[in-house]
Amino acid sequence: MRRIAALVFAALLAPPAMAQEAFPNKPITLVVPYAPGGGSDFLGRVLADGLRAQLKESVVVQNLAGAGSVVGSAHVAKAKPDGYTLLLNHIGLSTVPALYKKLQFDPLAAYEFVGLFAEAPMVIMARKEFAPKNYAELVAYARQHREKFTMASSGMGSSTHLCAIIFQQALGVPITIVQYKGAGPAVIDVRSGQVDAICDLPTTTSSQIRSGELRGYVLTAPQRMASLPDVPTANELGVPSLAIGVWFGVYAPAGTPQPVIAILNKALREIVQDKVVAEKLAGIETYLLPLDQATPEALRAKLAAQIALWTPIIEKIGRASCRERV
Repeated sequence: MRRIAALVFAALLAPPAMAQEAFPNKPITLVVPYAPGGGSDFLGRVLADGLRAQLKESVVVQNLAGAGSVVGSAHVAKAKPDGYTLLLNHIGLSTVPALYKKLQFDPLAAYEFVGLFAEAPMVIMARKEFAPKNYAELVAYARQHREKFTMASSGMGSSTHLCAIIFQQALGVPITIVQYKGAGPAVIDVRSGQVDAICDLPTTTSSQIRSGELRGYVLTAPQRMASLPDVPTANELGVPSLAIGVWFGVYAPAGTPQPVIAILNKALREIVQDKVVAEKLAGIETYLLPLDQATPEALRAKLAAQIALWTPIIEKIGRASCRERV
């Protein structure tokens, strides 16, 4: 009887013991909902390296591009809420509710929030042979040739799409926004002249702007960048509406246990204070956000505020100007 009682007692204790299993104890997948080769992909790999160092576990980047980040974001929203599938997305997550009326998830309800990670400016650029030589000439050209002027976008709801919408609003005339499946193929077509311009992160294009292969017209940062000293800022040019930053946040599926979120947040907070990580991001014209923003509360508040900000803008002018290009 004593032996039976001991076995029963051990069985009763087993579930709590299993529940306290250390996290993480297997590889983590970090979903980047954009194509390989772009700025978001690079940031994802930097973050994965940081998480790997902090958590002492393998972190694999998975690119699930499509529909302006909806494909990858929906995948994470439906994933098992155990902390082993994470999402790195940017400002685009705040635009998809307005752009996709049949969106299968609510960005504010589908995730647990880990924290804000980094922010980057954008540059409106075109091929070196394009007729406009500066921002004023670009505006004049776009207004004069409104029927044929085109801007590339890396997907509906992406940061490139949002910037194109804001540029269209600044112009005061409709333009055609051409949707691509990622920034990589979009920039290729800009360089070849298949599409006129793009507003994109300077992460993979700043060297081409410096060399003259691409022409930069305006930077959305509050001040000029040392690596692009000849590109004026939106504020300098009198278009403060273009002074938008592309912020990146880290998410887990809704229902992920709070102790796991706390472990992930602790790792993120270490990463945003890491000088080596800061140097890597500086090399792609991106900077880490302050420690007080690397929190679940800050990310939730940021996403909610950005959804409220961009939804009326997109609903007014965003969808009518888009066409697909494969």
